[in-house]
Amino acid sequence: MTRTKLFSPQTIPYDVIAGSVVFLVALPLCLGVAFASSAPLFSGVLAGIVGGIVVAIISRSHTSVSGPSAGLTAVFAAQIATLGSFETFLLAVVVAGMIQLALGLLKAGRVSAFFPSSVVRGLLAAIGLLLILKQIPHVLGHDADPEGEMQFMQPDHQNTFSELARLVGRIHPGAATVGLLSFAMLIFWDRVRFIKKSAVLAPLVVVVLGVVLGTTFESFGSNWAIGKSHLVDLPPVAGLADFYSYVRLPDFSQWNNPTVYSAGLTIAIVASLETLLNLQAADKVDPQQRRSPPSRELVAQGIGNMLSGMIGGLPVTSVMIRSSVNINAGGRTKLSPIIHGLLLLVFVSFFSAWLNRIPLACLAAILLATGTKLFNFALVRQVWNEGRLQFVPFATTVVAIVLTDLATGTTIGLAVSVAFILHSNFQRPLRRILEKHMGGEVLRVELANQVSFLNRAALEQAFDEIPSGGHVLIDARYSVYIDPDILSMIREFKHKTGPIRGIQVSLRGFADKFPLPDDIQYVEHSTRELQGQLTAEEVLQILKDGNDRFRTGHRLTRDLDRQIQATSSGQHPLAIVLSCIDSRSPAELIFDLGLGDIFNARIAGNIISPGILGSMEYACAVAGAKLILVLGHTQCGAVTAAVNLVCSEKSPEEATGCQHLGPIVEEIQQSVDEPFCQTLQRADDIGRLSHVNAVARRNVMHSVEQILGQSQTISQLQNQGRVAVIGAMYDIVTGEIEFLNSEDVYASSGEQNGQVSGV
Repeated sequence: MTRTKLFSPQTIPYDVIAGSVVFLVALPLCLGVAFASSAPLFSGVLAGIVGGIVVAIISRSHTSVSGPSAGLTAVFAAQIATLGSFETFLLAVVVAGMIQLALGLLKAGRVSAFFPSSVVRGLLAAIGLLLILKQIPHVLGHDADPEGEMQFMQPDHQNTFSELARLVGRIHPGAATVGLLSFAMLIFWDRVRFIKKSAVLAPLVVVVLGVVLGTTFESFGSNWAIGKSHLVDLPPVAGLADFYSYVRLPDFSQWNNPTVYSAGLTIAIVASLETLLNLQAADKVDPQQRRSPPSRELVAQGIGNMLSGMIGGLPVTSVMIRSSVNINAGGRTKLSPIIHGLLLLVFVSFFSAWLNRIPLACLAAILLATGTKLFNFALVRQVWNEGRLQFVPFATTVVAIVLTDLATGTTIGLAVSVAFILHSNFQRPLRRILEKHMGGEVLRVELANQVSFLNRAALEQAFDEIPSGGHVLIDARYSVYIDPDILSMIREFKHKTGPIRGIQVSLRGFADKFPLPDDIQYVEHSTRELQGQLTAEEVLQILKDGNDRFRTGHRLTRDLDRQIQATSSGQHPLAIVLSCIDSRSPAELIFDLGLGDIFNARIAGNIISPGILGSMEYACAVAGAKLILVLGHTQCGAVTAAVNLVCSEKSPEEATGCQHLGPIVEEIQQSVDEPFCQTLQRADDIGRLSHVNAVARRNVMHSVEQILGQSQTISQLQNQGRVAVIGAMYDIVTGEIEFLNSEDVYASSGEQNGQVSGV
């Protein structure tokens, strides 16, 4: 988690303003949640204060704001009805807090890492869409119900869409004017750069505008006057003493009532899931992309709920609506939610009459503007482009939340996402790749991330299709879970079924995670026996196949630790590759080879020298290598330097200050003819590169000729058919290797033995 300094002069102004905006929006939401939950109105305010101050202080999230959740009103109302009294419900809230605290201490917040991103993004989009749909009636002054409703079925027996249909002829002109002007101002404020960056924040201006217009409309007559039903409706409080009169204590006499504990468990589970989902969603829209520790958040929520239940407040959770408003208002640290909680406490205690003059329409406009930022078609298009495995759970989450409520809809989204994961694993519980290792073909069966008992049939079918006498590698390196029944089946296939059918079974990736030892039985590096069996043409084909794998991303699986042990007692390379020192052309990588497979000689410009020739003679005559490959490459720096020096008629020391570069440059310059410089001077950049690459190609052929001309040992080995010498060019852009025509090199020897014909 990224830590941000709490009391920084750079962040305090932003946090104060954002906290003030969240306070204004949270106040009617707190009242609305309490009303929709069939709880005393002040219980929502108390929960908002506890969530804003206590939870924020303990939490390590910089963006999340906690309070009573509109998405859980149905759960709260059902539990209050089941328990029979609000005081008994408060005892259940205390129990829920204890359970959350225990879950946090047990690090249960780690479960949030398994929430699918499609569901989290669906939650964000659904909240944005809900804010748009739910706030339009409030903005137009039609819906006088509390704003805490986020479920499909509303307290006024309407639903989200029927409420919109009832707008015709039911718009309050005064409230609608305030709402539309407020929304227009918020949009305009975001569009004009110098205003947006000013110290004055649009939501605060909107609230002031709403109060001024509301006061003005009182003189316009009853049609325009904004009545109590369209204003913040806070119970009257005259100081802290009066505030305390609203505090209600839990009924501790019900401590032995089993229903209290089942209710507490229900509240703890739904509140914890909503908190973890909202926490992850808030982190996603955080401009600084900070990560909040989920287990610490459960601890904070647990302590908050214990305190909220003790003083008569509703359960608290992390609330995405408040968090979104906080982020959009510029909140930088958790000082912002703390300020929002303090403002709730102070203004509710001393200035409730002032707050009751704020029109709900201007607060609804703030939420509507927030909704347009959370839900946009660019997000929908992005998820659509990621494929149906992402889009279907995303769309299901959005639709389910809109048609039910936040808790139910999110649960449906999670269920669909899990079903897609299980379906994906059921459809493709494994991947089969035929690999050509040094010792022959091996069928690699790569197991999925999750292998359950549902995958047994597919795995049995894969085993049945392995031909007799074949070799299979069961690869579990990418699996985090394998059902014990599947492990038993693999164990039986390795030790019983496979050997009976003449199938060799190798295992990899099991030892560290599952009770099954790794066992590699095939040859994955060059051995004495393999070196003796292969011809030069077969070695060349191994190099070609390796480059194909390198280019296409299908590199062989290798156990380098095992190769270190296997080659520690001796080496039997198949070839020696002379390549340039260029960092972009490491031979073992571009040929997809392992330890002990080739000798690798490197020198700038892949030129020949006595030391290089001696190394080649040792590799072939003593160590038994079957192929000598001179590997040049495009855009070669050594060749480019040699060409430039020829054309500039300067010595290497004069041009570069290098004392020992001369022999290398002189060797390469033998592949540059006199007219070349004139052609090079007339060429553009692309043409110059093409000419330099042509010199690099001739330089490779020159090195091949030098090997055969200067080493009698190698020339004899080639004439005897024991060694082939060829050239090749590696394209550093495409990764492809072009093996040069052997007829240019073997004009007088080698082909009669059939070792390099057709190369």
